[in-house]
Amino acid sequence: MAYNKQRKDTIISWIFLVIFMVFGVFNFMLIHFMPGLIYFILALFFLPATNAFLKIKIGFSIPLSVKIVLGLLVLWASLAVGDLWELFEAWLQQ
Repeated sequence: MAYNKQRKDTIISWIFLVIFMVFGVFNFMLIHFMPGLIYFILALFFLPATNAFLKIKIGFSIPLSVKIVLGLLVLWASLAVGDLWELFEAWLQQ
């Protein structure tokens, strides 16, 4: 049972990691360096090795529920008011 929960946590973390890495690459290429860097740093929070590192060094890790809420909020904000989404909308209208 614990193995299935850990596997589910890892899969969800990797999904968010890939999403924010893609956003970071798009921001690097299309928008500006700083938003891309912020997305890459944010993606590190979803890396499963980061949880292991925090657990060893500090004694606690970031719960999956906090990661999911943070990921969805940032994803919503990026798609709602982000420069990248406005750029895609402009391309679609052409």
